[in-house]
Amino acid sequence: MKPQEIEDLSFKIIGEEAGDHGFSDAEWPIARRVIHTSADFEYVESLRFHPEAIERGIAAIRGGKPIFTDTNMALSGIRKMEVGSFGGSVTCLVADPEVAATAKAGGITRARAAVDAVADRLDGAIYAVGNAPTALLRLLELVREGRIKPALIVGFPVGFVNAAESKAELLETPGVPYITNVGRKGGSNVAAAAVNALAIMASAEGVQKR
Repeated sequence: MKPQEIEDLSFKIIGEEAGDHGFSDAEWPIARRVIHTSADFEYVESLRFHPEAIERGIAAIRGGKPIFTDTNMALSGIRKMEVGSFGGSVTCLVADPEVAATAKAGGITRARAAVDAVADRLDGAIYAVGNAPTALLRLLELVREGRIKPALIVGFPVGFVNAAESKAELLETPGVPYITNVGRKGGSNVAAAAVNALAIMASAEGVQKR
């Protein structure tokens, strides 16, 4: 089978097994791609969408706004052709030497230091968190302080320490659209899948690209 045929068949199977999933027509392509990436139908119940998330995310991509992420795995997984066709970029700074030095000097994680390193570029941007709760918690702290106003936070930190708690905090933080889930599951592949679904939707809008 050709790659597109495999994906189409996978999406068909997901649709059949998900049944009456309850997602809106706009939400379902994102949820379906997350399930496709993870092979985990628990996301049918655990995914959460802010009412403005999809509109704001698509507008950011179509507007050429930057996308930042907390892992090189997510960076590798995000579809740069679609993002770049609108003039946008995808960046991860966790391996940046200056970020590493700042993190070491301050006794903080590189993921948190990477957020601070791009704070002045986050207004209207998308930040995709696929691993580190410390990155998500720092983003929310900056939002509450009024220092940043991202278009969208894609929040899928994974693990046993503060992953579920940071996502719960995201759900309760006013003023920032989000795509996230409830619980410990997540990951860079899931965060990238959500961003990719938005990028595909943005490209399908037929908007004049840069």
